Amino acid sequence: MRIVDVCGFYAPEGGGVKTYVDRKLRTGPRLGHEMIVVAPGAAETVTEIEPGAKLVTLPCPLFPLDRRYRYFTDEAQVHAALDRLAPDLVECSTPWKSAGMVGRWRGNAPRSLVMHCDALATYPYRWLGAVMEREAIDRRFDWFWRHLRRLGDAYDMLVCANHDLGARLTAGGVANIVVEPFGVEPGLFDPGLRDPKLRAELLAACGLEPDATLLMGVGRHSPEKRWPMVIEAVTAAGYHTRVGMVLIGEGRDRARLERAIAGNPHVRLLTSVRDRSALARLLASGDALVHGCEAETFGMVAAEARASGIPVIVPDLGGASDQARDAMGWTYPATQAGALAETIRVAVDELDRRRARTASAAAEVRTMDSHFEALFARYAAAGLCRRAA
Repeated sequence: MRIVDVCGFYAPEGGGVKTYVDRKLRTGPRLGHEMIVVAPGAAETVTEIEPGAKLVTLPCPLFPLDRRYRYFTDEAQVHAALDRLAPDLVECSTPWKSAGMVGRWRGNAPRSLVMHCDALATYPYRWLGAVMEREAIDRRFDWFWRHLRRLGDAYDMLVCANHDLGARLTAGGVANIVVEPFGVEPGLFDPGLRDPKLRAELLAACGLEPDATLLMGVGRHSPEKRWPMVIEAVTAAGYHTRVGMVLIGEGRDRARLERAIAGNPHVRLLTSVRDRSALARLLASGDALVHGCEAETFGMVAAEARASGIPVIVPDLGGASDQARDAMGWTYPATQAGALAETIRVAVDELDRRRARTASAAAEVRTMDSHFEALFARYAAAGLCRRAA
């Protein structure tokens, strides 16, 4: 079948969504499907990724809050592209404006909304969670819940990548929810990439000897990632145990992170690592991943850490929490720096045993290819491929 993904989150400098979409463009044809991704761009272009896979961009304005991205504003433009491409199935990858555009398209192809964004957790829960219970916040944002319920009615399937989000949407009355976890890039992350020399060099950069604990953090420097909270917790834990952290990423909050570090020699910032093989080697050489974001739809970095054979220290809410199941890591109460500091201290004491467990189970971490196989099988089982030849 011809699957057209209207993907408002795709950008050349994007993060997890770009990784996911790039893999889908390569996996779809192997599974017998034609894949076309329609993304906002600087101009109208058509790029053949490989036979059976194309990236189409439509001219769209820059997103004012993050100028790496553009966003769809012209509904007629999107509808014309869908009419021209004549999909057998349409995917949309954001619950924002473009989801409504695709939902209102008059074509007869079935529709699937892949939830790459947990908007409530990213924004109102984060902004107001310190002073209001989630139930009260939901009442204040009932307009967005109504929007989500309309999307549930407009789409044949809403795909959630973690159980927390799927349960919340179902409880909120959103129809057609399924949980289908994403996966990691196959053949890249592996415990065998662990490099004691690299680990010692990273610890030395943190002013620590090789017998200290090396925590890895990976993610863009943006408010929802809560890196200042993570830095505060690592600093607090450092008063009781020798622990360092290397944080890989970049973004508009870098100056804020530097202020949070405040000269602590045991926390080091590295710019984003574009070479995925180099990132895999870095992750495998750490002792554990530490993460602060409770708004992850899947928690790609946490899954990559597990595939690299290291345990995770993650919030008890959001997609990353799924990666700590079955004693593959530790969870702490989301947003609580003190609780995270205590969890780090506990983790250091238990690290050797947990790391041995995660290394032996690394091959069991789901890959993106397995995810797409399962997702497309869901489409077929639900009768969403009715126009396939």
